[in-house]
Amino acid sequence: MKKIQSIYWIFTGLLAVLMLVGSIPDIAKVESAVDLFNHLGYPEYLLPFLGVAKLLGVIVLLLPGFSRLKEWVYAGFVFDLAGATYSTIAVGDPFSSWWVMVVGLILAAGSYVYHHKRLQAKAAGSASF
Repeated sequence: MKKIQSIYWIFTGLLAVLMLVGSIPDIAKVESAVDLFNHLGYPEYLLPFLGVAKLLGVIVLLLPGFSRLKEWVYAGFVFDLAGATYSTIAVGDPFSSWWVMVVGLILAAGSYVYHHKRLQAKAAGSASF
């Protein structure tokens, strides 16, 4: 169980940092975030919404419990990262512009898999009592 916990927190911690770092410029409507959104063809008013959604997702991911809500967070993060990856590829940006999002997808997958391994280990441990 300790190995599962460690791997889970590595994936989840890195994912949380990535999404948090992405949410702050969106919420603050930093010029570079606005420029990127314009470059991708998205309306600027979407920035704060996505930023707040990512921030709330990070909070839910790091809090204990809320298993069902965590499922929604993982889905939202994957939609966000996959959509961002697709958008940057669609406008012709080079790999150097979208590799971080692929890493984010890998982190989300690892966190999700180990979240479920933790739940299974916890259930197996409580069933033995």
